[in-house]
Amino acid sequence: MRTTILSAATLSIAALALTQLPANADGIGVEDPQDLGHGVDLRSVVVEHGARNVVVTTTHTDLQESYLTGSSGAVFLDTDPADTGPEYVLSGGYFVGTDYILLTTDGFATSKWGEPVEGSYRMKVDYDAEQVRMRISRDALGSPAEVRVAVRVAGTRPNGKDTARDWLGDPRSFTDWVAQ
Repeated sequence: MRTTILSAATLSIAALALTQLPANADGIGVEDPQDLGHGVDLRSVVVEHGARNVVVTTTHTDLQESYLTGSSGAVFLDTDPADTGPEYVLSGGYFVGTDYILLTTDGFATSKWGEPVEGSYRMKVDYDAEQVRMRISRDALGSPAEVRVAVRVAGTRPNGKDTARDWLGDPRSFTDWVAQ
């Protein structure tokens, strides 16, 4: 995993996405190697922490609309530096006809996922750009001073039985903190 400060502009996707940031937002871009052999393969993550929203944009290789791909993802948000691990998870399918939800969590395992979060959030899949964009209001996250994310994606192999998984960097590892 390679973290890039956006002012260095070494990650072109991150640089393009963040050129539209308001002056009071901060962000980072992180690359991920092509290592999955499935359309949901995670290639990069951009985290923008603005005055009103946290926006996470993931880029993939050959993202497909078909339910046969079983493509899905989970973005874990850590909002409390004093408490190790994520406090929230936005999870959803990346194929047409699926849904998404923002939940509280006390860890990465689905058994640790808690109640739905009330507040404004949205996930949009753009198959042409091969991107998934998640926007979560800062109010829904308790208006944190800084956030960091861990990202896990998964998809069904062509045999329909095996699931392929890809984490941004090492499993259960977070990006650097991004201040508002």
